[in-house]
Amino acid sequence: MENRSRVLLLTAALLPLTGCASLHWPWRARAAETPPAEEPSRYGDENAPPPRVIEPEVERRTVEVPKIEASNIEFGAFFGSLSIEDFGTNPQYGLRAAYHVTEDFFFEARYGRSNAGRTSFETLGGNIQLLTGDERRFTYYNLSLGYNLLPGEVYLGRGLAMNSALYLMGGIGSTKFAGDQHFTVNFGAGYRVLPTDWLAIHIDVQDHVFQSDLLGRDKLTNNFGAYLGATVFF
Repeated sequence: MENRSRVLLLTAALLPLTGCASLHWPWRARAAETPPAEEPSRYGDENAPPPRVIEPEVERRTVEVPKIEASNIEFGAFFGSLSIEDFGTNPQYGLRAAYHVTEDFFFEARYGRSNAGRTSFETLGGNIQLLTGDERRFTYYNLSLGYNLLPGEVYLGRGLAMNSALYLMGGIGSTKFAGDQHFTVNFGAGYRVLPTDWLAIHIDVQDHVFQSDLLGRDKLTNNFGAYLGATVFF
């Protein structure tokens, strides 16, 4: 009987100790749920060393800038044919100079010379001569205003392109023919091609209009000329 009482007392004393192992203390739970503190970033730290900059090892190449001069003055010569009304078509030659005020507008001065042929009346009349040799000399000069209508490029094959422009021009001047000086109005069009930055090739067509009474009646004469010329820019 006494032994049984000791066993019961010992069992009652051990029961609280076995229940402690299954208890979850609240401060331990909160400690487990709290995430670990993040490590501070090195870039936000003022005392941290700056990041290393990687220098690219790229070999620099030499760039050659085109040497294009802004030349506004051009000077040259031309050769072509001139159809003098009633006196046939004859060769002509002359000089031209231009000043480019802007990319669109320019002034041009031109001097040309030709020799008139024989009229149909002189040809049919045999020895009839309406003009002497000096009087047949057709000399003109004029000052014109030009406008670059269609500037662009002309392509010769796949690898060659040249600057070009279609232009209109008109002006006033004077013509000496048959011993008289005539006030002249000129107008026409041309096409300019630049093989280089200093050389230009021109193809022009112009009409020189003046009043004349050479053949017995006063009339307005039209004298058409076609030119092929070259100019150099300065």
